[in-house]
Amino acid sequence: MQFQKNPIFWIAGILSLIVDHLTKFWIVQTLELTNPPQTIPLWPDVFHLTYVINTGAAFSLFSNGGVLWLRWLSLGVSLGLMGLAWWGPRVNRWEQIGYGLILGGALGNGIDRFVSGHVVDFLDFRLIQFPVFNLADVSINIGIVCLLIAMFIGEQPRRPPTDPSDRRP
Repeated sequence: MQFQKNPIFWIAGILSLIVDHLTKFWIVQTLELTNPPQTIPLWPDVFHLTYVINTGAAFSLFSNGGVLWLRWLSLGVSLGLMGLAWWGPRVNRWEQIGYGLILGGALGNGIDRFVSGHVVDFLDFRLIQFPVFNLADVSINIGIVCLLIAMFIGEQPRRPPTDPSDRRP
């Protein structure tokens, strides 16, 4: 079965998608979309949960409109990654985690863009005046770090166990 070739990829992708959508759902149910945005200070003036919508790319880039292409980019990246995991070679665990997290993040924000036309953002680091973002963005960035680790470690993928009767003398 093809899912067994890169199982960590599928697990990382599905888990990051589920966690992303559960947290966005919780924010939408807990806070109201207001101007100025409603916020919950978890660490006052450092880290808040702030409900905003983002019509642009990650970290509100290109949010001035004209970003219809982002939904198609998310879909293309997602399909490409799933195709790689399904038909491509078995990759090492760091690559599986990295590609899986990128898949989960791309799907999380991509689904939002197709369904709502915007993405729900809520992680607000005020200490450094960073743009508000969400867990899909976090997944994508952690995925990139995992791919960088894979580049430097150079770990070979593990081979699946073989049937002892297949051994040649």
